[in-house]
Amino acid sequence: MSRKATLERKTRETQIHVEVDLDGSGVHVVKTPLPFLSHMLDQLGRHGMLDLKVDAQGDVEIDGHHTTEDLGITLGQAVARALGDKKGIRRYGSATLPMDEACVTCALDLSGRPYFVWDVPMPKAKVGEFDTELAEVFFEGFARGAGCNLHMHMVSGQVLHHIIEICFKAFARALRDAVELDPRSSSVPSTKGTLTE
Repeated sequence: MSRKATLERKTRETQIHVEVDLDGSGVHVVKTPLPFLSHMLDQLGRHGMLDLKVDAQGDVEIDGHHTTEDLGITLGQAVARALGDKKGIRRYGSATLPMDEACVTCALDLSGRPYFVWDVPMPKAKVGEFDTELAEVFFEGFARGAGCNLHMHMVSGQVLHHIIEICFKAFARALRDAVELDPRSSSVPSTKGTLTE
């Protein structure tokens, strides 16, 4: 069974192309006009063990918001499409990971119902050319696109680069667990028999 998807999103603001293989080995090729965002998506591929190809263009001469949000939405939609009917998946994933002084917990449920909680207090600032507030924008877009319940909570942190990077790494590990096929089950992991809204 192939768990792959290719998705494109084209608007007057952005052009996004995403390819994802949920059963990959972490091979990733990422091109965005925001170097720090590209670096974060590298983490997603490597630590989520996703084969990931991203080619994103957007109106970053205005700011990075449209590109970051549309990329989160498109990636979420690609993951949802690759999951198909979600039979046999573990559904839930969580990870608490440290990076030096920073520590973040990510928990997610591939429930088909989008809900997003962001408890990662950071000042509005820049990491390179990336606005710190765009980390929240990306994850909220993913939750909407994938139709998943996504919670992100900061345990500790001071260095903004570390806080955002460990958010992406914790998310990658949680997603890796949630999409994994459970050898003990071949059914949809829900008493409703479906994982849609």
